[in-house]
Amino acid sequence: MAERALPPVVARMWGRETASRHGPRPSLDVAGIVAAAIAIADRDGLEGVKMSSVAAEVGVATMSLYRYVGSKDELLVAMADAAAPEPPALDGRPWRAYLATWTRANRDFLLDRPWLLALTSRTPPAGPRALRWLDRALAALAGTGLGHGERINIATSLTSYAASQATLVHGMTSAAEAAAGDGSIAGLADYGDILGQVLDPAEYPELTAAVRAGGFGAAEEWTDDADFNFGLDLLLDGVEALIARRT
Repeated sequence: MAERALPPVVARMWGRETASRHGPRPSLDVAGIVAAAIAIADRDGLEGVKMSSVAAEVGVATMSLYRYVGSKDELLVAMADAAAPEPPALDGRPWRAYLATWTRANRDFLLDRPWLLALTSRTPPAGPRALRWLDRALAALAGTGLGHGERINIATSLTSYAASQATLVHGMTSAAEAAAGDGSIAGLADYGDILGQVLDPAEYPELTAAVRAGGFGAAEEWTDDADFNFGLDLLLDGVEALIARRT
């Protein structure tokens, strides 16, 4: 059976693209182009990343980029992989302690580069950096008795949790900054106040009770990202229960 051809963007990220023997020697490489695009995103946000702006950053004509990167979409996929740091080292830690660190580190690099949040759902992990994150999570679970599919699903769930928490934090921070001048919702306490004015206790009895008890304000007052730890512990408790059933 013939080996399946790699998608062009995957071949480029892994250095497996077949080099042409014709024409002048390339003056750029994919890594340099991706680094320039990341610098633009860090400075101007993802909306600043255009083929023309990247070309200007590396000092070539826009059409010259297509010799190295097939499209802007391919460039964005490569950026998402290259912008991720190396995953935490295992260092012999128990699976739960490692995955807690792993998930927090995943969330933190998304908070450091919020533009990555727009790229996390574009493609399954296929680049060197993203696959190292996946490999380390699977390695942490290797001695638990769970199957390969179960371990992959756990890593995927924790990745999704990290992304959702980073999105929530970034969204609330942005909303608070915007609300400083226009009087819009600035946080969970404000949100709870607004809900208290519109909810019908007969139709939303439990939500009304939570609002009247100040539940949203209490959630906002958690410190040291205890809300992140709360959700993470729920997920890891589920993993622990699954491991117990298998053993």
